[in-house]
Amino acid sequence: MSQTRGLATMCIRPFILALISLFVLTTAHAQCLGENLIAALSKDEKAALYTSTHAEPFATGNFWLATRGEQTVYIAGTFHLDDPRHDAVMSVLAPHLAQSKTLMTEAGPEEEAALQAHLASDPSAMMDPAGSGLATALPPQEWEALTAALLRRGIPSSIAQTLRPWFVSMMLSIPPCALQMAATGQGLDKRLIAAAQAQSIPVKALEPFDTILTLFDGMTAEEQTTMIRNNLQVEPQAEDFLATTADSYFDGEGRLIWEFSRHIALGLPGATPAQTEADFAKAEAALMTDRNRAWIPRILGALQDGPVFAAFGALHLSGEAGVLALLDAEGFTLEPL
Repeated sequence: MSQTRGLATMCIRPFILALISLFVLTTAHAQCLGENLIAALSKDEKAALYTSTHAEPFATGNFWLATRGEQTVYIAGTFHLDDPRHDAVMSVLAPHLAQSKTLMTEAGPEEEAALQAHLASDPSAMMDPAGSGLATALPPQEWEALTAALLRRGIPSSIAQTLRPWFVSMMLSIPPCALQMAATGQGLDKRLIAAAQAQSIPVKALEPFDTILTLFDGMTAEEQTTMIRNNLQVEPQAEDFLATTADSYFDGEGRLIWEFSRHIALGLPGATPAQTEADFAKAEAALMTDRNRAWIPRILGALQDGPVFAAFGALHLSGEAGVLALLDAEGFTLEPL
């Protein structure tokens, strides 16, 4: 598949951050100093990018109110990594959380603990002691580049050759400078969970703890290998992609990074529009829309206890099968907070 670093970064999930902590919990890294890649585009490229982005339903805005009669859902599209700009966000969201009877997140503390316990007893979903096959699936030069990239993330080649391709892709999606932040930082999800716990507001998960282990089941081994190869091509710009993603999020342009990733993918060697569009459709279904549809009944079920605060990655908000469009189809009125 032709997904790139920007796309992979936006697809980081709390479950992935829990897994990353197994590798880099005590590793120190420098501050990230990337530059915004969208800002460097030409005027025409920017115009085309924003046009395609804003053509999608609910393309802008991270925080929403959904109401249906007496039912209320406060919605926060989140950025999973730590950032000082979250302080201002929390000051806005805290009063709405205080009015809620339930906080729903992709992964709560119980699910993260269950996933780590599961992998501690059976690590085969993430690692294959006999070898994952990547060392032979990649040309020698690319395997050397991959092991070097993983070593910069604290993973020696002896471990790299055992990691499942999907986990390798996720590790590549975070630049070395951000690994400690990813493992131990306070992204918006974590901050909301801590605030809910401090107020004795129950935290419920939107999906089972082992969801991440099956997300890539629909991808062939060749597609997973291609995703790694494409990530390697943009490895030198790792910090820039992270900065671009964060800036887009805090500008309320969560959908923008998805469309920018499509723009980058189309420019990769050997890419064709037809294949790129097919790849993105497949990725959007697996990583977002299929999960969105599964979340709606859980959110509706939680409403029986009173107002719900739902927090999940900002990419899940937009699109024809985004959470906001799905709630709209359920008869909710949507308005930005």
